[in-house]
Amino acid sequence: MINPFQDFTKKKIGGLLLIFVIIVAFGFGGFGGGFSTGNQNNIAKINNINISTQDFMDYLNKSGLSQQLIKENINKNVIEELLSSLISMTLLDLEIKDLNLVLSKEMLAERLKKNKNFQDEDGKFQRTLYEKFLLTNNMSAAMYEMKLKSNALQKELFTYISGGAKSPNFLVHSFFKENNRKLDISFINLNKFYKKVNEFTDQDMNLFMKKNSEKLKQDYIDFSYVILTPKNLIGLDEFNQAFFDSIDEIENKISKDINFKTIINELAIKPIIKRNYINLENKKTIENTIYNSRKDKIEILEDNGAFIFYHIDDIKSKLPDLKDDQFAKQIKKLIFQEKKFEFNKSILDQIDKKKFNDEYFNKLANGKIEKIQLNSIKDVNKFKNNSVEILYSLPINTFTMIADNEDNIFVAKVIRYEDISIDQNSKKFNAISNEASAENRNSILKSYDFLLNSKYKVIVNEKTLDRVKNYFR
Repeated sequence: MINPFQDFTKKKIGGLLLIFVIIVAFGFGGFGGGFSTGNQNNIAKINNINISTQDFMDYLNKSGLSQQLIKENINKNVIEELLSSLISMTLLDLEIKDLNLVLSKEMLAERLKKNKNFQDEDGKFQRTLYEKFLLTNNMSAAMYEMKLKSNALQKELFTYISGGAKSPNFLVHSFFKENNRKLDISFINLNKFYKKVNEFTDQDMNLFMKKNSEKLKQDYIDFSYVILTPKNLIGLDEFNQAFFDSIDEIENKISKDINFKTIINELAIKPIIKRNYINLENKKTIENTIYNSRKDKIEILEDNGAFIFYHIDDIKSKLPDLKDDQFAKQIKKLIFQEKKFEFNKSILDQIDKKKFNDEYFNKLANGKIEKIQLNSIKDVNKFKNNSVEILYSLPINTFTMIADNEDNIFVAKVIRYEDISIDQNSKKFNAISNEASAENRNSILKSYDFLLNSKYKVIVNEKTLDRVKNYFR
């Protein structure tokens, strides 16, 4: 028998910084659409601790997310993300117990009194404001205080792990130099070496299509559809229960395999018919919406308030004709991207093999080398953030490929660094010290994240997870 549980340990459970954000986001969330289930199957396990389906449904109820929102995002892994956050919070609770962190009743009461939402204009705690908050959020005092205690303990855990990670002065100076040194580079824009899109010939396109014929085949579909409105279903101009009952009735007929023509004939609605249709431009149209849903032969789609009832009559997979201007433009763009990739890769290979030198750089530039000075690792006025980080990580006289904010590609050379120092007595020093300490804490938290992944074995019951997802579909 195949084990329905899948090992989750090697998957990213969620960095502790992300976990902390989730805690803040969901810790005081309202109640959603009231999900329910009688199924007590376990959806996940952390070592010997079970997380039941009911536990997960309770968590969804407290998340503040409606059933409709979850349904709309079911294919974007929203269920997996929510389960991951529940697992993360459970892990933190286990760590809190393991480290024996506690919060006394007195400390809890003090936190309540310091909450500005429950204080009057003079800063005094008012029980009536607290009770009004509980009523507004549909919460009992016990429930809120349990959440408050849980959040406080989780913050204590983070403080316990990294709260004392203050960087010494020599590391603050080093941190400042690394992030604020000026960097001189020279670079060449590679755009001038690419053949322009409109310069590719019919022969180029035919060769490309021959080489990629299977990949370029596209579906051409024949289909019919009608737009269902209150007017053509119930004779009124407004959406009401009778209209939605009529939609349900049509869906029932579809489930009984009553064909499209029979249904629309009974409704006396004339269909719109399309033949050999293909979505080349991917514009937001009804026809393209149907095309993108073609795996379902007959269906009612809701699209921006419109109800589209369609039937796919035929699907033919074939190569489009180059006489179609839109398709020809697409082929030229694909050829351009292919040639651009090949050219860039050839240079990158030379750089990786240490064969790209000053002579090759100057020859490639042909006298058109540009130069720029970056003021710090945060100077992203010209190049993308990750490109700047790469430049700052390289030794002097080395080459790399980088991109700007418009996705232009450059080959660049690191010329020299100019270190900038900071006075320990300056007003900025404390801010830099805090920034360096924050980075140090982040490093510690990442290490702690790895520790959690090795300390706890997390497995997810994929069958139960699929059953929960089907509940929302």
